Amino acid sequence: MIAFELAVQDVHGIDVATRYGVDRIELCSALALGGVTPSTGLIEAATSAPDVPPVHVLVRPRTGDFAYEPDEITVIVRDVRHAVASGAAGVVIGGVRDGRIDTGLVTSVVEAAGDAEVTFHRAFDLLPEPEKAIEALHELGVRRILTSGGTTTVVDSLPALARLVTAAAGRLEIMAGGGVRVSLIEPLVRLGITAVHASAKHTVPDAATLSLGTAAPSHAGRETTDECEVERMLAALRTVGARP
Repeated sequence: MIAFELAVQDVHGIDVATRYGVDRIELCSALALGGVTPSTGLIEAATSAPDVPPVHVLVRPRTGDFAYEPDEITVIVRDVRHAVASGAAGVVIGGVRDGRIDTGLVTSVVEAAGDAEVTFHRAFDLLPEPEKAIEALHELGVRRILTSGGTTTVVDSLPALARLVTAAAGRLEIMAGGGVRVSLIEPLVRLGITAVHASAKHTVPDAATLSLGTAAPSHAGRETTDECEVERMLAALRTVGARP
């Protein structure tokens, strides 16, 4: 079977992930903004849920780029420690400065995470030499890389993803993410991808009549996990995984 990591941002998503038995949860907040660090309460709600899959917590202190100042790195490391202490099986981070991996950040996170797994997120897609970056991340102790292959969505970068799988050579996991849909499962598996990442979300109506932010008007509703889409993706993964 190909591993399925579901990105969730609320207790409904945690419940769906648990009931359907996904392989891993990426827990975050504000997916519409690319995701930021979830609250301690949400982390504890996830890690304490009965029969919950392994929870990997996104640690991203703000939106925007991934070039973090020293004070921001201090916050990231503290959040990593809090997530692991709260029962997280892993953390998801990324740092890029001047077109290169922020090795200082990654080193500090790997040390703070201890035995918990570290995933380098789609900040990877900003790096101009991804094959070299794979080598560096492997040496730093990163367990997996979440990537679209360097474009906005995986559908536009299947050949690039194949090259990354070859470069990784099983030393760390290349997990495909970014616009993953049911129709893309089989092409991704043919590339040798062993894990896929998706939010499988939809928008539900929102009763709010006042907009409290600038990201979206209040009438747009809110995003949450689409149970039916999760079921369809798992079915597709099972079908592909069962083929010789």
